[in-house]
Amino acid sequence: MVMADRPGVATASGPITALAMVGLADNMLNGLARVPFQRPLSGPGGILDNIGQSVTRQAIRSFLGYSVSLPIDEFRSMEKILDRLSGAVLTPVVSTFGGVEIVPDVVGGQEGVWCRVKPEVASRDDETHHLDRSRTILYLHGGGYFGTTPKMYTMFAAALARLTGCEAFIPDYRMSPEFPFPAGMLDAADVYQGLLDRGIDAENLIVAGDSGGGGLATSLMVHLHEQNMPKPHALVLFSPEVDLDFSQESVMKNAPYDVLPWNIPVTSYLRGIQPNDRRVSAVFSNPQSEWFPATFVCWGEDEMFRDSIEEFVQALRDGGVAVRAMEEPGMFHVFPILMPWSEAAKRVLREIARLAASDTQDAADEAENERRAQAAAAEDASESADTARGVNGTDLNLADIELETSAE
Repeated sequence: MVMADRPGVATASGPITALAMVGLADNMLNGLARVPFQRPLSGPGGILDNIGQSVTRQAIRSFLGYSVSLPIDEFRSMEKILDRLSGAVLTPVVSTFGGVEIVPDVVGGQEGVWCRVKPEVASRDDETHHLDRSRTILYLHGGGYFGTTPKMYTMFAAALARLTGCEAFIPDYRMSPEFPFPAGMLDAADVYQGLLDRGIDAENLIVAGDSGGGGLATSLMVHLHEQNMPKPHALVLFSPEVDLDFSQESVMKNAPYDVLPWNIPVTSYLRGIQPNDRRVSAVFSNPQSEWFPATFVCWGEDEMFRDSIEEFVQALRDGGVAVRAMEEPGMFHVFPILMPWSEAAKRVLREIARLAASDTQDAADEAENERRAQAAAAEDASESADTARGVNGTDLNLADIELETSAE
């Protein structure tokens, strides 16, 4: 159902697709051959984590670098093959071992897939049986606004469903270059309205996304505000792409350490829209607690988007938005998705689980005390930006919000 054929998207012939796949395999093998020369034993974690990080970084860099160099018809054909493989492999794995069923559906006119914890699994799951399962996650998959599909994200969305007790819908929104902004954002808005039309209250909706999907999630918040639509219960972001201007120091400084290609393709997505437009770059949106929901955001210290995400987090705090922010040392872009076994990813997922399970007032008191202690420590130690980085913020409770928001 999903990715059967996106409207207006041409696909390459079989021989061309085969050549593209062979080229991809060759490029990735050549990339992996460089790993032993890149100090794979060094890093922020243990030996196995560090080796896994080096291998993952090089594999994804090779994959993305090769993919963005392809003509769009060849890329779409390769994407379709990967989508079918994901459906054939990930769906049964998630169902059999993860206890989550994958169900195709159309919401608000947009095709996508549901990830729902099986009732028999939910009833016997000691860690999550107490969670409020009335909430729904609208998950906007990443891919830099031009690639990947919902089926490729079923593993991660299933993990979020198990952690939070929520059901999750991943729409197959339109992407560039065939469909530049605002096509994908309008698709996300249609799904949001479609969920409301199904009787799901906005207070029971959580919007989540990673990378370009995280940026799309923030664009959706601006759109909802402009259309006087109700904001969701919360926003959950993994390495969101929140500033398409790419003028921050970390874009160049962290390029050797991140998984992203140095030539991040966004021109075809913008197509006439200025990169500092608040509809596409949330750092310029002046978010305010009246219309921007409580937000959880995580990112890696070594990723190219680090500085823009830090600016975005500060903008949230300046607007009095409740925010929980996590920066993981030595990690690259969307590490919880690419390296779910790593200690850094486990810390992020544990935090999400804690927020989903915590009592509102207890969590608010704990987060506020932590924020004050860290602010005092930073003031005593130094006024430098480096000492202010880390895990901090006001409270976010995914499971049972009215949030206690404290504007600094």
